[in-house]
Amino acid sequence: MNQSVQINADLTAFRHDFAIIASWLPFGAKVLDLGCGDGTLLQYLKASLEVRGYGVEKDDANWLAGMSRGVNIIQMDLEAGLSGFEDQSFDTVILSQTLQAMHNTEKIVQEMLRVGREAIVTFPNFGYWRNRYQILGGRMPVSEDLPYQWYDTPNVHLCTINDFDQFCTNSHIQIKERLVLTNNSPVTFLPNLFGSLAMYRLKSNL
Repeated sequence: MNQSVQINADLTAFRHDFAIIASWLPFGAKVLDLGCGDGTLLQYLKASLEVRGYGVEKDDANWLAGMSRGVNIIQMDLEAGLSGFEDQSFDTVILSQTLQAMHNTEKIVQEMLRVGREAIVTFPNFGYWRNRYQILGGRMPVSEDLPYQWYDTPNVHLCTINDFDQFCTNSHIQIKERLVLTNNSPVTFLPNLFGSLAMYRLKSNL
């Protein structure tokens, strides 16, 4: 097995959502991955689809880890905006499980759709029944998708699937595809209640 195939197999086993994101991209796409962490997703997309592009990350340790993976990462704070990128300069802009950590959610999503022809956004669904159950028990939810305690969480804007659907309607954003997962399996029945991870493929209606 060659190295790129091994990378694909290892990462798909660890993050099923990576394979779904890849299925929404054309081969050789130009991609911008916002809040890319250590560059694992970009590494996977480069190996599987030969994507071109950059990651954006502000954390020093993640930036160094990404560079060691051979991923092009720009060190900057997303909250400052994407003014350094031209309109429609990428095929797709990705925000993978970072939406909930953004202070200005509307601004970053609109900037994604200015810079990219499409956007992919994924986030943990706060409306998932296990989260609701923990709140009923008087505690803030902690789970695989929400792994932080209340006192050390980077999350500032948790939302439900219904919240995000309404946000897209209000902001004139077209939902091209939506997939809701729990334990890596699609959820179609009452997804706002039974889905733990939401994945959206978006396009501007303006």
